[in-house]
Amino acid sequence: MYRSHNCGTLNASNINTEVTLAGWVQKSRDKGFMIWVDLRDRYGITQLIFDESRTDKAVFELAKTLGREFVIQVKGTVIERESKNPNMPTGDIEILVSELTILNEAITPPFTIEDETDGGEDIRMKYRYLDIRRNPVKNSLLFRHKVAQEVRNYLSAQDFCEVETPYLIKSTPEGARDFVVPSRMNPGQFYALPQSPQTFKQLLMVGGMDKYFQIVKCFRDEDLRADRQPEFTQIDCEMAFVEQEDILNMFEGLTRHLLKEIKGIEVEKFPRITYDYAMKTYGNDKPDIRFGMEFGELNAVAQHKDFGVFNSAELVVGIAVPGGASYTRKEIDALIDWVKRPQIGASGMVYCKYEADGSLKSSVDKFYDQDDLKKWAEATGAKQGDIIFVLSGPANKTRSQLSALRMEVATRLGLRKPDEFAPLWVVDFPLLEFDEESGRYHAMHHPFTSPKPEDIDLLATEPGKVRANAYDMVLNGNEIGGGSIRIHDKETQQLMFKYLGFTEEEAKNQFGFLMDAFQFGAPPHGGLAFGLDRLVAILGGQETIRDFIAFPKNNSGRDVMIDAPSQIDEKQMEELSIKLNLK
Repeated sequence: MYRSHNCGTLNASNINTEVTLAGWVQKSRDKGFMIWVDLRDRYGITQLIFDESRTDKAVFELAKTLGREFVIQVKGTVIERESKNPNMPTGDIEILVSELTILNEAITPPFTIEDETDGGEDIRMKYRYLDIRRNPVKNSLLFRHKVAQEVRNYLSAQDFCEVETPYLIKSTPEGARDFVVPSRMNPGQFYALPQSPQTFKQLLMVGGMDKYFQIVKCFRDEDLRADRQPEFTQIDCEMAFVEQEDILNMFEGLTRHLLKEIKGIEVEKFPRITYDYAMKTYGNDKPDIRFGMEFGELNAVAQHKDFGVFNSAELVVGIAVPGGASYTRKEIDALIDWVKRPQIGASGMVYCKYEADGSLKSSVDKFYDQDDLKKWAEATGAKQGDIIFVLSGPANKTRSQLSALRMEVATRLGLRKPDEFAPLWVVDFPLLEFDEESGRYHAMHHPFTSPKPEDIDLLATEPGKVRANAYDMVLNGNEIGGGSIRIHDKETQQLMFKYLGFTEEEAKNQFGFLMDAFQFGAPPHGGLAFGLDRLVAILGGQETIRDFIAFPKNNSGRDVMIDAPSQIDEKQMEELSIKLNLK
């Protein structure tokens, strides 16, 4: 037996108990006649004491050789600690060591294994197995485990069945690039790694499974950001004989359950807004509603004077920043420079201070009088003490720019509080979006999303106006889940393929297996998938997902720890009937 107790469990009630512990040396302090060692495992830290007057001489001398991260086993007696540490669960006791065994020596780690480390991200990614020993990463992984367990508890209690679906599948168009896997037994042919288990969960509904879920790896070969990985995890769910309302209620329930069990927070309201409202009011389809600053459109009150910038704009729109009238010119100029960065792309910004005395002072005062500016305040909901920031230009681009500014200002004002949670549903997405490059419509979600029944006739005349029976769950400005009611009959699915530009032969080649299945009686069905990585990060109060993944990739899609991807040898290439053509 390597240990009788863990390093985080002993306390004053264990005094005079003989114990065996094992773990890593966090640090050692040698005072000549006394040596203290902090022993660490996953559960915590326990202080060991080697006393020259009470410890066997050989054991005492061996303790002098211990270095950071040595793996050791000790036996000894729990005694009361003279200098207690109230910040540690084990701070009332220490172990008077009688036996010491070095299980494994360790070279000096490349960074300190402590909560506040001196290691940069690159070096910690390379030695991720060492980074996991640190409390912040270890606790993030334990937190992820807890969330996953609560997901399983809730869904299992609702009669969902967890079913595994294949990882080696057929390549089908789902929006992003597939990762492909060559087949040795079928030369010249390839599997794809699934971007989602979409078609398989629909086939499970055809198979009568009724309620399915899976915590599943998915893969997309796309450019990465801090909140995106080439392999990610979904809580993937599907239900039969349901309408949209059934699904929204079910997964509101899951979100409430997680917030209550994980964070101890009761959330009653799940507002529902349409996609069009979200875009008009917040400039994006995943708005953060923990704070205000809703958009106010100003075309009607700003395009009647001689200010050409506004007069030539498709959209003039602003937000009222609470308390912003106190901003200095330096602070305002910094925000103007911020929106002019290439990542945002605005050409400039107009501002208007609503002073405490009720007067309004604008950067375009020579074009607008007090009555004009009061109308700006009314349109944006500005109050005395606020500042109005105004952008103008092409409608979609300008809304996107102002949305980014709204989030940046909220961050600077401390309004995006990580311990505050504001979920909502965004519904009635467009079914199709027009791609200028290809000159045709593409599915905004995927080709199996059902159009709103009342909009189907518009497919032939105004496809851009057709609404999807689709919905997204948004939490604190992040899309954490999305789904739709699916098409469940062959005729509607064929119609959808037609308007997406598939020939009959292409549709049969790509999705013939699904169309065939629909002929055997597919029930009405729909589902939703949560992004587990992002959900866990938000519940954990973080912006990025990387620390909640055991072995993440970097922004180039590389695992720098194992040096992957990497080349394979010529023999493997021959077996797979592959030749490289690198230019």
